[in-house]
Amino acid sequence: LADNEMEDVVLQLDHRISRLEGALRLDEKVTASRGKIFAASGKKADFHTAVQACKEAGRAVATPRTAGENAAVRRLVKRYDAFAYLGIRESLIPGEFRSLGGAKLNYTHWHVREPSGKGEE
Repeated sequence: LADNEMEDVVLQLDHRISRLEGALRLDEKVTASRGKIFAASGKKADFHTAVQACKEAGRAVATPRTAGENAAVRRLVKRYDAFAYLGIRESLIPGEFRSLGGAKLNYTHWHVREPSGKGEE
């Protein structure tokens, strides 16, 4: 495709994505923070199933890295009145948590006396 044709295709795709994102926001299935989009289906699943479903969708379980991202995830949690899995796990060092990829966490907002590793951090 010529440059101008490619630009038209990109603009059309961007428009379609924006419309889809807008529809999902109206239905409160997605929320965003600083360009990142967080989504939830409301279906109950165990952690490994959730990780696999995200992976199959070409995405990952959310790992909030800012207060805004944490708030975006909390909006989905409130929408479905359920707990949410995060892309965080306890490392080999007890009491130390990392992203699923193994990176140290640069943002946390734990409840009092958490994390305990008991699932309600």
